[in-house]
Amino acid sequence: MEKENSVRKMAEMKVSKLMLSMGIPMIISMVLQAFYNIVDSAFVSNMKTGGESALNALTLAFPVQMLMVAVGIGTGVGTNALVSKTLGQGNAEKASKIAGNAEFLGIIIYILCLLFGIFGVEPYIASQTENTQILEMAVSYLRICCTSSMGIVFFSVFEKLLQACGLSFYSTVAQIAGALVNIVLDPVLIYGWFGLPEMSVNGAALATVIGQITSAVLALLFHVKHNSSINNGIKYIKPDLSIIKGIYSIGLPAIIAQALMSVMTYGLNIILVRVDESLVTAYGLYYKIQQFILFAAFGLRDAITPVVSFSHGMKNKQRVKDGIKYGILYTLVIMAVGFAGLEIFASPLAKIFGLSGETQKLCISAIRIISVSFVFAGLNIAYQGIFQALESGIESLIISVMRQFLLVLPVAWAFSRIALRNTDSYWLIWLTFPIAETVSALTAFLFMRRINKIKVNTIN
Repeated sequence: MEKENSVRKMAEMKVSKLMLSMGIPMIISMVLQAFYNIVDSAFVSNMKTGGESALNALTLAFPVQMLMVAVGIGTGVGTNALVSKTLGQGNAEKASKIAGNAEFLGIIIYILCLLFGIFGVEPYIASQTENTQILEMAVSYLRICCTSSMGIVFFSVFEKLLQACGLSFYSTVAQIAGALVNIVLDPVLIYGWFGLPEMSVNGAALATVIGQITSAVLALLFHVKHNSSINNGIKYIKPDLSIIKGIYSIGLPAIIAQALMSVMTYGLNIILVRVDESLVTAYGLYYKIQQFILFAAFGLRDAITPVVSFSHGMKNKQRVKDGIKYGILYTLVIMAVGFAGLEIFASPLAKIFGLSGETQKLCISAIRIISVSFVFAGLNIAYQGIFQALESGIESLIISVMRQFLLVLPVAWAFSRIALRNTDSYWLIWLTFPIAETVSALTAFLFMRRINKIKVNTIN
């Protein structure tokens, strides 16, 4: 009965309402994911000693954390779209095999993260800084996050399986539980409350991975108990190369899209540190603040993909078109509200983290200038979800490369050369992002016109 209700909901509920019923829990889930990335920064920045160095250390570690999330979420996105479409075609057995192969891939991904945590962390951090204190903090923090990354990897898989079957409420509950555990444990472990030793950045790392493991365990339990659309068992975990290829034909562009965020941040850290170390801290903090808005858009994108993909599997042209229309509309509303909020509260947000005067000023200027690009960023995010749902992963990948690599690092480097000669022109570097998002959005619009013509209007 639960399986029939889930499928009926995806097939029959009014698309505008379905998008919200699925999207709101996903938005909450993704905003809470942003807490993982910022709550550590809020607590370590207010340590009695070394707070700003610790904040810088977390900024240097952040690209690898994003890369782990990218691989997990990208695998989940491919699984999500493939499971949704397969269920739309009425093939529950194949959907179960897809889910089992996703679990197998989660095991492989964790092993790779573990190996990097043991052997790769120190040379990675050393490539970005020569400051001994920051180096030690960043290596210690990141090593814990990598070697204990099973939580974030497997939560990404089971979250997407729940969402693919219209059970996003349960994935949100699991995300909330993990976020609360993280928030509660952060001050306890960082500052050494209740008789525990003061662990500084190590405490922040432990709080993060414990929260992630909590979310993963709950998501697994919800999947086994409530996701009746999927059958579970060892036989489904047996790797099937055709299914794995299908998952990554959709998910690889999403992985690359998320991974490019890591590459972009890593490259910007190297560019900015050559101008002024305070720019690295200011940008790193801004990046985490803006994630509350961007992750909300990502949450809605994760609703767009299964809604449009399921409708495409049903060959229902009108529901596909409605999914595209409401997906774009709702995403633009989120980004407009986010833009207004950051412009209004730029100064209070920067002051929360106890930054010094110059770094605080740089962070405020980043918030005010970069957030201008939010509407165009929202269009890009929505289009990418639509492209993934319609099996147009290459177009999604091209937009990702443009907005997070091709149009960012060269432009930022050029502006940094100007900033090196004139300290009053640091703000020019932040213009990189409005330029990149605007050009990318125009390109995505052209892609959407072509995809609409050949893949949507031809549905019979």
